[in-house]
Amino acid sequence: MAFSHSAAPEPERVYDLPGKLNSTAFSDGVDKVTSSIREWLNLLVRWVHVFAAIMWVGQTYYFTWLDGQFGRLEKNAAADGTSSSVWMVHSGGFYTVNRQKALTVGPEQVRWFRWEALMTWLSGIILLFLVYYSSRGLIDADVANISQGVAIAIGLAVMAGGWVVYDLAVRSALGRSEAVFALFSLVMIAVLAFGLMRVFSGRAAYIHLGAMLGTIMTANVWFRILPSQRKMIAAAAAGAKFDASLGAQGKLRSKHNTFMAVPVVFIMISNHFPVATYGNRYALEVLVALVLIGWGAAKIIREA
Repeated sequence: MAFSHSAAPEPERVYDLPGKLNSTAFSDGVDKVTSSIREWLNLLVRWVHVFAAIMWVGQTYYFTWLDGQFGRLEKNAAADGTSSSVWMVHSGGFYTVNRQKALTVGPEQVRWFRWEALMTWLSGIILLFLVYYSSRGLIDADVANISQGVAIAIGLAVMAGGWVVYDLAVRSALGRSEAVFALFSLVMIAVLAFGLMRVFSGRAAYIHLGAMLGTIMTANVWFRILPSQRKMIAAAAAGAKFDASLGAQGKLRSKHNTFMAVPVVFIMISNHFPVATYGNRYALEVLVALVLIGWGAAKIIREA
């Protein structure tokens, strides 16, 4: 007896045609490359940001310290004729620094300190776009139901508006009293932090407060300190007597920068410690308390 055997049909196999890319694999590959590029950009820009900030803040505190030393030494020199030079030892050598009342060299020989501040701010803004404005880290649906575009507009407005409010306050009657201005600043920081925490994610709220303070510091350098220095150098080069208030204005803004620097550094570091900072139920109180501690630390450093 003959039996016929018919094999079960094989499942249909689908082959990509030669030269034809699988769309899913291609999309996954693009995502991986994009993610890798994004991570490298984040790393490199963060590297520039941290190093530029080290140079900027270091210079600011160094010259603030020098001013304090000269204030004491010049007072002693007037009383007993002792030297008003600041002597230092570093890197295997001795250094002496004197504060001059007039410019005795050409303007082209004067060393300016400006690019460090600009590089710190620019790299910080790029990081803000990489980490928050082009990702989902900016908003939290449980906090506020707003679009990414609206959130970005609020963030940029906070940075620009913070500078305007600060600058007007410094030039008003508030700026004539250190204690009154400090109290005003603390209240404004607390109010702004309270508002940001009801619009952004906790992490983004913290970082935007730091970005605003960093913007104020940079604007102080480029819009107030450097223009005053240019006028001083131009007057000295022309043999004219420069307005002493120009130096005083620059010194005041530089002093404010030393007080803002410590809280800004804390806020930047806080992004890595959510339980203790922005993720804490007392996130606002923690922020205000550490701003106060930062100001206290800055005062100690300035007077050391």
